[in-house]
Amino acid sequence: MTKYLTPEGLEKLKKELDNLKNVKRKEVSEKISFSASFGDLKENAAYDTAKEEQGFIEGRIAELEQVLNQAKVLKKNVGGMVQLGSIVLVSCYNKKERFQIVEPEEADIDKGKISYKSPLGGVLFGKRKGAKVEIEAPDGKIGYQIIEIA
Repeated sequence: MTKYLTPEGLEKLKKELDNLKNVKRKEVSEKISFSASFGDLKENAAYDTAKEEQGFIEGRIAELEQVLNQAKVLKKNVGGMVQLGSIVLVSCYNKKERFQIVEPEEADIDKGKISYKSPLGGVLFGKRKGAKVEIEAPDGKIGYQIIEIA
């Protein structure tokens, strides 16, 4: 399945993969060797923890490699609809907010990047400028209007 990423998102994932392969793998290998030197591995908590960390790192490496093998860089928005890579200016309660619609792997709300699978991203996806949408929140429905799509 193709994963569409922004150029920044692609670079971020590549850097994470490089760090895991070239730094974290070595670090955890050293932890395993050091903790194994304590003797009996059956009751060695440090060894068990290091092996769990190794499993997590190897799993994340496999996940990142799969995403990067399927990755395509997003192109400029065409058609005037909200799609992957779109930067959307919305109005909610007379306050304007800007979001970029991205794949879940690239989502980072602190940077204004929301997944197209998120509640807001999902209702914005495929809509045009001027469209009004609502999402269900714990305190009730929240309405948004699309002001601009880039």
